Amino acid sequence: MKEKAIPKYLQLKQEILSWILSGKLHPDEKIPTEHEIASQFQLSRHTVRQALGELEKEGWLYKIQGSGTFVSRPKQSDKVNIKTVGILTTYISDYIFPHIVRGAEETLREKGYRLLLASTDNNKERERAHLEAMIHQPLSGLIIEPTKSAQGNPNLEYYLALNNLHIPYVMINERYLEMSCPCIKMDDEGGGFLLTDHLIRLGHHRIAGFFKTDDLQGVNRLKGFIRAHQEHGVSLATNHLVSYTTEEKESKPLEIARVFLQQPEGERPTAFVCYNDELAIKLLDVIRQQGLTVPDDISVVGFDDSTFATATEVKLTTIRHPKVEMGIQAAEMLIQMIEKQNEKNINDIIYQPELIVRESTKKI
Repeated sequence: MKEKAIPKYLQLKQEILSWILSGKLHPDEKIPTEHEIASQFQLSRHTVRQALGELEKEGWLYKIQGSGTFVSRPKQSDKVNIKTVGILTTYISDYIFPHIVRGAEETLREKGYRLLLASTDNNKERERAHLEAMIHQPLSGLIIEPTKSAQGNPNLEYYLALNNLHIPYVMINERYLEMSCPCIKMDDEGGGFLLTDHLIRLGHHRIAGFFKTDDLQGVNRLKGFIRAHQEHGVSLATNHLVSYTTEEKESKPLEIARVFLQQPEGERPTAFVCYNDELAIKLLDVIRQQGLTVPDDISVVGFDDSTFATATEVKLTTIRHPKVEMGIQAAEMLIQMIEKQNEKNINDIIYQPELIVRESTKKI
C-alpha cells in the first residue's frame, strides 16, 4: 500500500493479485473474508468489495454462494491455443534494440508465433506494469531485458509468478542475480578488458573510463577496465573512474569529460573508454568543442559496434554486439522451452567480445 496517489481499492487489488501471482494463494484456495481483509488493511468493507469485484470480473477469483471467494484455476485452453510471445526490453526504437527485436520477430513469425512488444524506458515501475499486463495475457513465453539490473529486482514477485504459471522466459543482455532462467549476453567484462588492453598497448597510461553502473553490463565493463590496468601494472587514478546512472547520462559524463579536457596537456587523460557508442559519439562533440581532435589529441573507444560507430567522420574503435543474432537465438531458445524440445540442452549463451579497431585510437 505504498502508492498514495492510487485509489485504495486498486492498491488492495494489486496486493491480492500479488498473493495469487507469487503462489501465496493457490488455485481453488479460499481467500480471507471481506471482514478479515478490511481489518488487516484498515479499509472499509465497500473498498474491499470493490477490489474483489474487479478481480472476479477479470477471472482471478470466483465465488461460491455461502462458502466464500476462491482463487480461479488458469484455463488450460488459453495456453494451448494462443501462440504469443512477449518481448520486454528497456528500449525498442533506440540504439541497438531495433536490431535485436527484428531478429527475434522474424524467427518467431516463421514458427507461427505473434509478438507482443513493450519497453520499460529503463524504469522499474514501468517494468512492473508491463509484467502485470503481460501475465494477464495468454502468453506462450517472454523474452526480457532486465531493467537497471545492478539495482536489484523489486519486481521479483512477477518473475516468481511467471514460474508459478509455467510461462517460460529468457533474459537478454543480462540476468537478475537471483534468477536462474536462461540468459543470452555479452562477456561484458571481457569487452571492457579488451578495449582498455588495446589502449594500454598503444602507450596510453592516463585513461578515463565512463560507465553506466545501474545495469550489470556497465558494472562488468568497469571490472574489465580495472582488470586491464592491474594486469599491465598501470596505475589508475580514482578520479578517472566515472560512474553514472540512466538519469544522469545526458549530463554527468559530458560535464566531467569537459573538465578533463580543460586540464593541461601533460595531465589530462590521453584516452576515453566509453560505456557504449552512444556516449562515445557525444564525447566526440565535447572534444571538438574544446578545440581538440580524435585521435591526435585523445583516443576514444565505444562498445556495441552500433550504427553510431561509423556515423561520424571519426569511425569508432569498439566491441561488436551480436544484435540480430541475439534476437534470433533468444527466440529459438524460447521456442525450444515452449515446445519442450531438448530442455536439458538449454544453456546460457555468452558471446565472446570482438575488438573492432578503427580510426578513433592512435599510438602515443
